Order: sequence, then structure tokens, then C-alpha cells
Amino acid sequence: MPISQLPTSLQRQRFRRRLFTWYRKHGRDLPWRHTNNPYHILVSEVMLQQTQVERVLPKYHEWLTKYPSLSALADAPIKKVVSTWRPLGYNVRPRRLHAIAREAVLHFSGRLPSDEATLLSFKGIGPYTVGAIRSFAFKKRAAILDTNVARLLFRVFIGQGELEAHATHKHLWIISKALVPRKHVFDFNQALMDFGALLCTARKPHCENCPMTTMCASYPTLKQKDSASKKR
Repeated sequence: MPISQLPTSLQRQRFRRRLFTWYRKHGRDLPWRHTNNPYHILVSEVMLQQTQVERVLPKYHEWLTKYPSLSALADAPIKKVVSTWRPLGYNVRPRRLHAIAREAVLHFSGRLPSDEATLLSFKGIGPYTVGAIRSFAFKKRAAILDTNVARLLFRVFIGQGELEAHATHKHLWIISKALVPRKHVFDFNQALMDFGALLCTARKPHCENCPMTTMCASYPTLKQKDSASKKR
């Protein structure tokens, strides 16, 4: 599909239906999927940045035990906060969380707001995290686009060019917004992330088990590459 085009109504319906069917069978049971607490969801999203789920799980529980609210986090000494974060790495992340907590306490009575513009005003909260908070915590019709989702949407709906190109990334946001259903946004966005993380993986996508192959723009190329590698 050319960069300038969006999925048709029929394509969007097929994609959502197949995604939901797959997710009901294969979706992961993760603790942050059992809460609508905006702070808990913020913590999970920041921890998951460039970090595998398996490493995040124990630290997520430990963190919320020590800092059960934005107010508790804001009151904690920054050195203790950074120490608690170890060994997840990328230690700018706990500092950002601490700064967000202090700003929330100072300006929003210790709560995260639900509107996009205000969330984006927090230093350290970008478009993806805003979409995650709004869709997972506030059940808003908001799009997300992390690395896994971008790869999935690129392969299915574009299939050519460079995924990292600025124009392509911008268009993928537009596609993601167009795909968001009016209902069940929470499950839809969680399903997107799981599908990209578990099935439409970066190096060896599991095309043989993928329900999107008949509508995937990249499938013919991926199938050809897979066949060539098996012949070697």
C-alpha cells in the first residue's frame, strides 16, 4: 500500500477481527492488564521501554510496594528511587518517573490527567505513553505505536521502503489511529503489542502461524526469504 493511502474500511475490519481472535487465544496475562490505575500503567510502560517483560515483572511489584502512589514516589529521595530501579538499567527512567510524580503532586493533586495535551506537557511522557495511559487507564479511543506495533503495521499495510524513515513513522501513527475501534480499545491496543512481540517478531516472524498472511503486504517477501534460508 502506498504511503499516502490508509487501510480501507474492509481492511480495518478484517485486521481487527483477526487480531481479536488471535489475542483471545494467545494474549499474555500480565499484572498491569488487571488495573486501570494510571500510575500503575505509567510505571509498567516506562519499565517496558527497551526491557523484556520477564525482567520487568518482579521489579514492577517491588516498585509499587515501595511507592504505591505518585505522592509516595514524589516524597521518596531520588537516590533511593534510582537504587530501587536497579538492575533494569537506563537510569534516566526512574528520574523521569520521579519528576513526573512531583509535577503531578504539585499541579494535579497527585493524579495523572486524562487529556492528551496535558499528559504531553509532562517531561518524559511521549506520544506512545500518552496513548497507553489514555487507552488502558481511562478507556479513551487513543492510538499507540511502539517498536512492535510499528513493525506489525508496516509489514501488513505498507511492506516496502524503510521502517525507520521519518515519513513512514509519521504515516504509521496515522494508520494506528485509523485502526483503533470505537469499543474494546484496551484489548485492541494490548493485542497489537502482543502480536508484534510474540508473532510478528523482528528477525524471524512466525508467518506460518499468522492470521494476517492473506492481507499482509510483506508476506510474499518474507515467505521468499524464509524459503531461501531453508535451502542454504
